Amino acid sequence: MGFWNDQKTFDTKRAYRWVARFNRVATYAIKSVSKPGLTISETSHRFLNHTYFYPGRVEWSTIDLNLVDPLSPDATKTVLHMIEAAGYNPNITEQSQLTSISKSKAVNALNNLTIEQLDADGRKIEVWQLIHPWIKDAKFGNLSYDSEDLMDVSVTIRFDWCKVFTANGSFGLDGVPIARTAPFPSDSGFGG
Repeated sequence: MGFWNDQKTFDTKRAYRWVARFNRVATYAIKSVSKPGLTISETSHRFLNHTYFYPGRVEWSTIDLNLVDPLSPDATKTVLHMIEAAGYNPNITEQSQLTSISKSKAVNALNNLTIEQLDADGRKIEVWQLIHPWIKDAKFGNLSYDSEDLMDVSVTIRFDWCKVFTANGSFGLDGVPIARTAPFPSDSGFGG
């Protein structure tokens, strides 16, 4: 039976029902975000005319955030402040200013990142919590006399791994349990 025949699951997750949250950046300023993805490496073993493949390590891919750049709060300045808080100092004039970026400072500068998918009533139905996220890349837009587009800031985020919490617990559309997916824990701050 298709999902459209079951009244409990008639609605689907929609690409426009979401918010992302990090370091007090206004949620309305985040125009788009890519959800996490991963790659599993492989190794092979050859025997006579056969090749056997074995799964290896998991590596999570970076995600991309696009922010609209309003005058206030200024997204360019906000992103640059986070990079400086990570340890980058563009104005080295004294010995005491010889700082550099560290993972601890970079993670603290971003101050947690979550991607929340919502249902039609604004309730969280899926939350991705990135573990140890930090800014890997930032681009501050392109200027052109031919464009009337809003300015934006593109940020690439690197993270170690992530957790996903779902509203429907740990069952897939076919009713089969999905391993390692958890419902919202009551103490997670994501709702219960």
